[in-house]
Amino acid sequence: MKLLKTLGLAATGLALIAGAGLAAEGQKEAKDVSYSFEGPFGHFDKGQLQRGYKVYKEVCAACHAMKYVSFRNLADPGGPGFSPEQAKALAATYTVQDGPGEDGEMFERPGIPSDRFPSPFPNDKAAANANGGAVPPDLSLITKSRAGWYGTIEHLIHGIGGPEYVFSVLTGYEEPHGELKAEQPEGKYYNPYFASGHWISMAPPLVDGQVTFDDGAPNTVADMSRDVSAFLAWTAEPKLEERKSMGFATMIYLAVLALLLYLVKKKLWARVH
Repeated sequence: MKLLKTLGLAATGLALIAGAGLAAEGQKEAKDVSYSFEGPFGHFDKGQLQRGYKVYKEVCAACHAMKYVSFRNLADPGGPGFSPEQAKALAATYTVQDGPGEDGEMFERPGIPSDRFPSPFPNDKAAANANGGAVPPDLSLITKSRAGWYGTIEHLIHGIGGPEYVFSVLTGYEEPHGELKAEQPEGKYYNPYFASGHWISMAPPLVDGQVTFDDGAPNTVADMSRDVSAFLAWTAEPKLEERKSMGFATMIYLAVLALLLYLVKKKLWARVH
């Protein structure tokens, strides 16, 4: 028992030290951002998803892949609202490696709807060499893989989580001062919202006016960050609206069933009372 107590105290001490270390790092909590898809009745804003796709294509796709998303998904119900023809046209703007052909060699061709979003690099080593040793993460599930992606009901209490993290990182670059400036690694940028530490290899990817939207929507860094983080929330949970609708129908069914069971119980036990 004494040994267990000692081990418990040691574990507690290590946890406190680790917690203090994290606090010392000073990582900021994600900013509170309002999204249309929050809550049990939330839904994706198709215009916002289309703008977010454009930000991804014109900015993020230069370094980040989305290997779990197919071009045809852009025309799925509950998604950005592109038609099958539009999805086909958007796919054709990408170059995809295919093969081998009859000569046994790989070849490149325009993308088709069944293709998945290609990686801008042939492999992780090439990606690391082009990005200062860091491999840009795949963005398909980036919002779901980050801490803070809560269930539908908890969205009401804790916020939307993952998309807020993405938004915070994209808008959270700061100029380091004092001791931080002195210890800044070469090729790194200061971002107190970054989950893996203050220093991030990705340079600030967005500047005001960088992407022009077809609907004339504002294109400040904050606006583009909100749009692309919403788009990445959809890629991570493309059936979100369908799931919410099914959940709502299930709750109604259970409520009616509970009422019927109560009435049956009252009927059966009426004579006893």
